[in-house]
Amino acid sequence: MEPGLTVPNPAAAQALLLEAETMNPGAWVAHSRNVARAARFIAQRHPTLDPERAHTLGLLHDLGRRTGPNRDRHILDGYDHLMALGYPDAARIALTHSFVNPQLSEREGVWDGTSDEWERLRGLLAGLTFAEEDRLFQLCDTLALPDGFCIVEERLIDVALRHGVNDHSVSKWRAKLALKRHFDQVCGGNLYRLLPGLCERLS
Repeated sequence: MEPGLTVPNPAAAQALLLEAETMNPGAWVAHSRNVARAARFIAQRHPTLDPERAHTLGLLHDLGRRTGPNRDRHILDGYDHLMALGYPDAARIALTHSFVNPQLSEREGVWDGTSDEWERLRGLLAGLTFAEEDRLFQLCDTLALPDGFCIVEERLIDVALRHGVNDHSVSKWRAKLALKRHFDQVCGGNLYRLLPGLCERLS
């Protein structure tokens, strides 16, 4: 498939998100829009990422929540739905955005799918090498709350308060902070300055 056909066009992505919102309304929709905005702002400063594509992928990264209320099963549901629509690159981001390290042991809380789905998810992750685009959404998922942008530490605490922690949480947090440092370096400055309203919120 040609690269341009592996994600929907922006209008189609917006329509998919609106459809999903009618199926399962919730704060996840505003979060998705803020992830998309963060991805666009960062991609505008990044030497290889495409801002429009980044925004589109951000809108769809949590699309599996259309089947909710659900928890981590949204990862697999989003992957399957986008693959069925013929958008494998968007499906990949639905799969990889939750795994800064490709290890299921780092997921917090209780798996809300079946044991067969868990093993299928493990198989899909096995052998993946994350590209810069995967890493972008692993970071942007941590920079966006439903009501606006946030620093990495705030989002990590938000997730921990809602879902708890495990023996692997500290490793995951360190990897998230390393992602922030990586994109700071590649983009030539502190990413927080690229996200409207964040610095003012912190002052």
